Amino acid sequence: MWAQQRLKGLPGLLSSSWARRLLLLVLLLGAAGWWLGAGRARRAGGRGAEPGAAALCLRAAAGAGPGRGEALPLPEAGLALAGNGRLLLDAAAGRLWLRAPGGGPAAPAELPALWRLRALGGRGEARAAQVLPRAGAVRAVRCVHTGPGPGAADCVTLREEVLAHRARPHLLLQRLRIDNPTGRAAAFEAAAAGGRLAPGREQAAGRPVVLASGRLALPGSARPVPVAVAAQALPGRLQVAPRSQLEETLVWVVRAGEPVEPARLEEALGELREAARTELLEAVQVGAEGLFREHRQAWADLFAAGVEMRRITDAHTPSSDTVNMTLYYVLSSVPAPLLDPLLGAEDREKLEASLNYADHCFSGHATMHAENLWPARLSSVPQVLQLSDLWQLTLQKRGCKALVAAGVHGLMQGMVLSFGGLQFTENHLQFQADPDVLHNSYSLRGIRYNKDLINLAVLLDAEGKPFLHVSVKFQEKPVRLYACEAGCMNEPVELTADAGGHTFPVMVTQPITPLLYISTDLVHLQALRHTLHLKAILAHEEHMARQYPGLPFLFWFSVASLITLFHLFLFKLIYNEYCGPGARPLFRSKV
Repeated sequence: MWAQQRLKGLPGLLSSSWARRLLLLVLLLGAAGWWLGAGRARRAGGRGAEPGAAALCLRAAAGAGPGRGEALPLPEAGLALAGNGRLLLDAAAGRLWLRAPGGGPAAPAELPALWRLRALGGRGEARAAQVLPRAGAVRAVRCVHTGPGPGAADCVTLREEVLAHRARPHLLLQRLRIDNPTGRAAAFEAAAAGGRLAPGREQAAGRPVVLASGRLALPGSARPVPVAVAAQALPGRLQVAPRSQLEETLVWVVRAGEPVEPARLEEALGELREAARTELLEAVQVGAEGLFREHRQAWADLFAAGVEMRRITDAHTPSSDTVNMTLYYVLSSVPAPLLDPLLGAEDREKLEASLNYADHCFSGHATMHAENLWPARLSSVPQVLQLSDLWQLTLQKRGCKALVAAGVHGLMQGMVLSFGGLQFTENHLQFQADPDVLHNSYSLRGIRYNKDLINLAVLLDAEGKPFLHVSVKFQEKPVRLYACEAGCMNEPVELTADAGGHTFPVMVTQPITPLLYISTDLVHLQALRHTLHLKAILAHEEHMARQYPGLPFLFWFSVASLITLFHLFLFKLIYNEYCGPGARPLFRSKV
């Protein structure tokens, strides 16, 4: 009944011009919103982001990969970077970057370094990419819908893993695996990304060798850098039989020479092509599994050190994924001189000594909250190179020159030390984090002290109070290590390889001094307490209460005064209304 009455009054409502205009505006806005939403859906479908069956297949294939922590998913515009400091490959764009043998900045090279596969006859496609920091690789999954049905059973899955060999600076590896569970044959067209390859005369592991060469232009130099590429060839068309799979591991060798005069460029390119061909044949003899094993072991040794965020309570602290992605990108852009077989014994001993005890590194405040050093997202190789330069400059200016000179292994140590504010001095390692930011829980692992590894964690108990946890992993003959908390007023504790580790309370001194000291010299730690000249030693919660005692007394006095004045004013109004001159009687007479 109510609805009928409203509908009867509708013509009268629309009789005014302003009502008709308002209705027309609402209709236009609704049509525009529908059109924009439909256009966005069409564009997403055109990119293959959610093509139905292919997307279902992709979710199943991505879920079958490495667990969380081992693989970090890349966003749609994320950088799929594989690098070893000499070679940097943007696997998504197929773009190669090279660093000349004499050092200097990396520069893009217009040369092929990757095989691309294009599905023939696909109805829809979905793809995803991951970074594997501990394995030093980029992995991509593509699902191609090839059948007439709407289900994921009609999809062909292509898995690709790309890496730049950490111990062999001229080597790139590409592993392809195609799974075809359908009842139809699947076909793919293969082509080199980034340029053309010329066939060679030899074969490597039953595959023809293909070659390419070019030049690298260095900024500010008139002399070009010759570059040569040698690779195992793929046929132009790959056919995968029904209910079968195909797997291929392809080796690429990219060699850059010293800058030469333009007149000698062709001669230098010929020598480099021969060197690249020879290295390719030698690498193939090692075998694909042997090459992958070498690379993974080198990256696992690097990530023996690292950072793990356990609990984050503010918006300015980077997540574990951000920290590990930053570590991976920076380490991928830095060479590893300690893995160079041509490094002399004396130079190797010097670099290893700087790793075992990085005197005066890292000085200054911790970098945990430096958002420019731990960016949430990187999308291009130039951004990675800029970040790597910034990290090296920061470490050099904070007493870590020797670690930076040690290459990627030293850089990893410096980044871990800087994250928590750890510093080596002449006699001890000290943890000088800001007591005011210990509401976050995190751990630093693999800190090298002589030849042993120290793990240090900031943890929170059930009441949210922070404490320190220290454990030691002895690499050779156990040595005596001692530790004491801020002020060293208590007797230092000997650190052992006990699985449970050792815990220390967080004490804050006035003036502020480091929260923890670790040393091999017991006498040094015992004497340290007499040299600090402290005014007071407080528990962490007492320090925080003094730092943030609440709102000042003047604020509360003002609030109390306003409340009192308000009630006095209210009392005066009531009094004047019923008790003042001319006041109304409180009760009316019934007479």
